[in-house]
Amino acid sequence: MCRPPRLSRRLLLGAALGGPALPRPALAQAAYPARPVRVIVPWAPGGAVDTLARRVSQKLSEQLGQTFVVENKSGATGTIGAAEAARAAPDGHTLLAMDNTYAMLPYLFSRLPFDQAEAFRPVTVTAFSPILLAVGEKSPYRDLASLMAAAKKEPEKLTYGTGGMGSAPHFATLAFERAAGVKLYHVPFRGAGEAVIGVLSGNVDLVMVSPGSALGNIRGGQLRPLAISGEHRVAALPDVPTFGEAGLPGFGVINWSGLAAPRGTPDAVVERLHGEVVRALAAPDMKAFIADLGSEPGGIAPAAFGRLLVEEAARWRDVAASGGIERQ
Repeated sequence: MCRPPRLSRRLLLGAALGGPALPRPALAQAAYPARPVRVIVPWAPGGAVDTLARRVSQKLSEQLGQTFVVENKSGATGTIGAAEAARAAPDGHTLLAMDNTYAMLPYLFSRLPFDQAEAFRPVTVTAFSPILLAVGEKSPYRDLASLMAAAKKEPEKLTYGTGGMGSAPHFATLAFERAAGVKLYHVPFRGAGEAVIGVLSGNVDLVMVSPGSALGNIRGGQLRPLAISGEHRVAALPDVPTFGEAGLPGFGVINWSGLAAPRGTPDAVVERLHGEVVRALAAPDMKAFIADLGSEPGGIAPAAFGRLLVEEAARWRDVAASGGIERQ
């Protein structure tokens, strides 16, 4: 059986170490930023990427004395916002808040308005987020083993909701199908929030989401998480087993969010940004904020982030092929 996408131990170690704590002294003297910085979020307000980008932007504004302004440019699976950021001047005053969906774009579109592999200079990952599989409170499935057994017995009977065809949860669920050897029935909604509502109302059987998108409903008892990805449980949901503990050690999808600058942005600016983001992520209030989302802070070096993008693109290629994803 092919292994689903998972982060390499080397990259996770790099995230834990966080890279250099501060920019080099010479870079600290650079006249950057010289004016307010736009942080383009290619998704609607309120989502996980938007929430994290706003908190990181607030910290960067405090640290650098210039305003980092978040602008939401949603649509076309994030490509509208990404295209605008790619066209911006490569001086560090326009950034893109991207997530793992960016690595999936080549398998969703036959043509993109930018070169997906070369349009941006990775700065760093801001957070790594596990993904959890959850069912509604009235679901008969109380553990992952019983759900997988039912799915194997009757292929495509169990339904799952996502924010749309080709969305990150869609890819993640396809990876789960590959790892578990099951076939589910996909019900696309207009957004991840509607997919969660679909589970809450009983219209679909399960959903795969990041903890930050589901904690309220989990703590309120409306959602029942059966398993969470990653090598260990998260502090925000200590009673939820990992997929490995629940009987599926081959599933290791991890979501991430990060920042990138347009191609051609000078090394000094990228290094300065990386150092300042690492500094922001080390702040106690940021650590608490990210932990409350069920996530872990990033901070990996730009080169490591670049390798992550390449590795992710290769891994999602196999998932797209096996899941029958057709390019638009």
